[in-house]
Amino acid sequence: MPYVLLGLAIAAEVAATLSLRASEGFTRWGPSIVVVVGYLLSFTLLAKALTSLNVGPVYAIWSALGTIGAFVGGVLLFQEPVRPLTVAGAALVVVGVVVMNLGGGISHG
Repeated sequence: MPYVLLGLAIAAEVAATLSLRASEGFTRWGPSIVVVVGYLLSFTLLAKALTSLNVGPVYAIWSALGTIGAFVGGVLLFQEPVRPLTVAGAALVVVGVVVMNLGGGISHG
């Protein structure tokens, strides 16, 4: 169950981040509301997941997959450019999370 909560927290964070871009500096109400609700939901779900998972690796997974999700969403929704160096950076983020998780489990208790 904590992994489901983590997955939902990541999805909410990505939705909030993409809505932040769509809010045009908080001048559009709809996306602005999604930003506030999305981040609130994401942090709540992340906090629940952390009742049984270790904070370091879980935060790394949350932030890394949120970064990748925002990158992909930006490309698909806002036609943001894809450059080789950007893709390499995204790959390094994923590799870093994998290495961090190899160093120790993510469950505690």
